Amino acid sequence: MALSRVVGRLLGVRPRVVDPGGGGADRVPHPVRAVVVGGGIAGMSAAVVLAERGVDVTVLEAAPTLGGRLAAWPESLADGVQQVEHGFHAFFRQYYNWRAILRRIDPDLGFLRPVPGYPVLSARWPAEEFGDLPAAPPLNLLTLLLRSPSLRLRDLRGMDRDAALPLLSYDPVRTYAALDDTTADDLLDSLRLPDRARAMLFEVFSHSFFNHEAEMSAAEMVAQFHFYLLGNGEGLAFDAPDEDHGTAIWGPLARHVERHGGRVTTGATATALHRRDDGWRVRTADGGEHDARHVVLALDPPALAALVGASPDLAEHAPRLAARMPEFGRPGPPYAVARYWFDGDVRPDRAVFSGVSRQPTLDSVTLYHRLEREPRRWAERAGGSVIELHAYACEPGVSAAELAERMRAELATLWPESAALTVRELRARVAAQAPAFTPGSHAWRPGVPTDADGLWLAGDGIATDFPSALMERAAATGIIAANHVLRTCGGAAEPVRSIRPRGLLARRR
Repeated sequence: MALSRVVGRLLGVRPRVVDPGGGGADRVPHPVRAVVVGGGIAGMSAAVVLAERGVDVTVLEAAPTLGGRLAAWPESLADGVQQVEHGFHAFFRQYYNWRAILRRIDPDLGFLRPVPGYPVLSARWPAEEFGDLPAAPPLNLLTLLLRSPSLRLRDLRGMDRDAALPLLSYDPVRTYAALDDTTADDLLDSLRLPDRARAMLFEVFSHSFFNHEAEMSAAEMVAQFHFYLLGNGEGLAFDAPDEDHGTAIWGPLARHVERHGGRVTTGATATALHRRDDGWRVRTADGGEHDARHVVLALDPPALAALVGASPDLAEHAPRLAARMPEFGRPGPPYAVARYWFDGDVRPDRAVFSGVSRQPTLDSVTLYHRLEREPRRWAERAGGSVIELHAYACEPGVSAAELAERMRAELATLWPESAALTVRELRARVAAQAPAFTPGSHAWRPGVPTDADGLWLAGDGIATDFPSALMERAAATGIIAANHVLRTCGGAAEPVRSIRPRGLLARRR
């Protein structure tokens, strides 16, 4: 591990400062009011920074709980109440900006615990383990290639090496110019990989972004391959909270914002924005009106498109934003989450988290009774287990109950002992809120600034000038939006960090 980091640093694989921050007063020198619409990672990251700098900030979250796709909420079971979440999220160690926000509530990040192992399961091939690779490139890639049973030396000889070069030479401009109009599926075809290697090494990876490889930009897949494997010195190891997300993250973050003078309101659905001479007015479904000089829209794509479409003033004051929304507002495919409470347990050697390859529905399995305190206590008390099944990109038009049963049946082919477990409780849901990264979308994907004065965007579907994804992109764009607000009113900006901006071979090319 130490050798890997040394080699990586010699090759320039280290955190980079995208924005050094500073440049103004610790607190804004005159009263400034801002409204953040959306209380997920992006919105709360913006609110934390704004509140700390003395901005009078109000967060409006439509749901009863904060968190967006990282939310948690109570579910009543036959023997008590349990917190349920939207699905397992891996807190990778190169999530520098998201971790900086989380350090506000826990400087040591003590609530995050390492998740041992990262196996990928298949009904056709033996499992592959990704969790114990060296931390930094290129040793992590070399180790993967040397030990992976999915990719032998003869297979490497048969690959199209020219087609594989883009994976090692990510560039934030050239990669999109060359590959954004191509699908990830077509890029994988061009590599001439064995089917096993394609399934175990790449298809699992593309599904993790809530997109099918046949409908995902090849440039986006290369960018995420760079972000998670070839551009950071932290490796594929990740952590997860040992409490539900509401207890570990959202309650503490809301209290942090409020201690700094901000307000966090749930159950407040923004219905329209109106332009005023001195800024914006945000109307809510309960008849409320919130006036502010600055507004940060930190919403998932369908909700953002709906709000923009319901705000006629934006057609005049933000015509480019309004024009992009019909396309941007189409989310990726549906994703499904099913949490089962069983009367028994799977084998003790099963990993806490496992990816799944080539099952029709199932993409991952999480043993929550070996991860979080509350499910662990339930399992000990009931002599059972709490197992969550997740489909990242599933068939549309299928009910949550049907998808849950499909995933359970597919789990039984991977872990036969699970077929003997009796279901005590099930909570299943299906949604379509994740951003789509379709071919050609990079050219029109909106960034944080809009063409309207005082109106900013944030979220994991918003474009950044540096590699980022999922939770980290949400946090980074929230911080960037806050920095735009602060720089307009004399406040010091928050530092923003990222991984290495280009691939190991980008300069050579």
